[in-house]
Amino acid sequence: MTYQEKKSIVSVISAILIFVSFCLFMYPRYPGEGVESSVVFHYWGSFVLYLTLFSIVAHIVISIIFNIVFRMTTNEKEPAFADELDKLIDLKAFRNSFFVFVVGFLFAMGSLVINQPLHVMFIILISAGFISDITGSVTKLYHYRRGV
Repeated sequence: MTYQEKKSIVSVISAILIFVSFCLFMYPRYPGEGVESSVVFHYWGSFVLYLTLFSIVAHIVISIIFNIVFRMTTNEKEPAFADELDKLIDLKAFRNSFFVFVVGFLFAMGSLVINQPLHVMFIILISAGFISDITGSVTKLYHYRRGV
């Protein structure tokens, strides 16, 4: 298994762990029913902001740990450059990830059109971000294993 395949698998697993652990951390803090909308907006705004920051920091830390473990176990360095195949796979992964997020965004806006509660829109939007992250990593793994 190549470095890129292992990195994609680690990325999928870390994205799932980060998202689930953050949701389990934030779920008990939901303000509940019947509170002012400004409190609910504050909750969801802080949810998205903190999830973004937490995810970025966690991905950086996990990537550093992965590179250290990879180097220790294989005695190889990570690739220093990306060739044309890597760039093409990155573009395809970005395209698929972006498409999933746009579809999720449209579903989130559609939930407002059909008069769903506000938290449904935020849940769909946050889930779309999570699924798009997973889609990008799975696309990379698929193309590294099967080819372009």
